[in-house]
Amino acid sequence: MAELKIDALVFDVLGTLVDEPAGLRAGIRALDPSAVPSAVPSLDAPGTDRLLLLWQRHIEREQRRILDGDRPYLPSDALDHEAARLVAEAAGVGDPAAVEELAGAARRLPPWPDTVAGLARLAGRFPLIGLSNASRTALLELNAHAGLRWHQALSAEDARAYKPDPAVYRLAVTVAGRPPERLLMVAAHAWDLRGAQAVGLRTAYVARPVGDPPAPSDRFDLYAEDLADLARQLELPQGE
Repeated sequence: MAELKIDALVFDVLGTLVDEPAGLRAGIRALDPSAVPSAVPSLDAPGTDRLLLLWQRHIEREQRRILDGDRPYLPSDALDHEAARLVAEAAGVGDPAAVEELAGAARRLPPWPDTVAGLARLAGRFPLIGLSNASRTALLELNAHAGLRWHQALSAEDARAYKPDPAVYRLAVTVAGRPPERLLMVAAHAWDLRGAQAVGLRTAYVARPVGDPPAPSDRFDLYAEDLADLARQLELPQGE
């Protein structure tokens, strides 16, 4: 580890520290069953997964359109509301209150079992910076709901872009006040780490069930099973 000199850790949030699909599934299942036609299996497991995929594809597609300049920037809140309307319509639910509640599920995401203790351990040695595609308001609620510990939480909204746009990673570089090679980007998404590499950050992949695994061609600085494993590789004693 002597060659990896790090002054601060930069964490992706969605998928890396919180289980986004689990939180969205909970919101989908909470749709009013009485408003769902029996012909639409939206509340059983296969139906829930189908609606979850509809949500995820909408968010991915619209963020890509924004990155490509095909759509003006909108914060994640607005995209979540669009996704919630699509999902509710597909489930046969037209109640605006139910749609609003479903949109809020994107802010009520459970942490992975190792997240809270792992962040606390790492924070004993390094400044921790959260760097998320979630809007400022959504990130505040996400942090509070999941109990995430930060020294600084940054939203891509401040760059009016979405990762992997370089402007988002530069937010962390600016706040840290350190050269990018002294920052370690931690994420469960290989695409996110590639974006960080392009700006000069060091990279650590943390395996999650819902992440984007590295390709054979990827060369990240660290590969960790979870945050405890990451702490061990960064040579943090168990008590820290």
